[in-house]
Amino acid sequence: MMTLQAQSARDVMTPGPYSLAASETPEKAAEFLISRGFGSAVVIDDAGHPIGVVTKSDLLIHQQATTEHPTPRMTTVRDVMTPAVFTVHLETPIASVVRQFLVLNIHHLFVADPGGTIVGIISPLDILRKLL
Repeated sequence: MMTLQAQSARDVMTPGPYSLAASETPEKAAEFLISRGFGSAVVIDDAGHPIGVVTKSDLLIHQQATTEHPTPRMTTVRDVMTPAVFTVHLETPIASVVRQFLVLNIHHLFVADPGGTIVGIISPLDILRKLL
């Protein structure tokens, strides 16, 4: 029988997620994600507030669309991101974290501290690593 060796989001998260500026180009965002081996990054506005998430899938969809229908306007990460940041708190019970992955059908959850600052990220792989 396998047991999950974690009690809360804090126990499974990868600390210190990286962010991308909303004004960045999709090409720079793709380079950033690929060079670091990330699947996603939080998108922040000029004030540093999280406003969305950009994933490799978002960038692939954008690339396919621009290949089929080029546009003269410069595209930014804000244009291709998912305009939602799904978060849990550091002390969110692990059962609730797993439930959110299943209910929301997502691949990344961000972890916020009591002040709302994003301090970590959780992927399903992070949870699997805690199974013994």
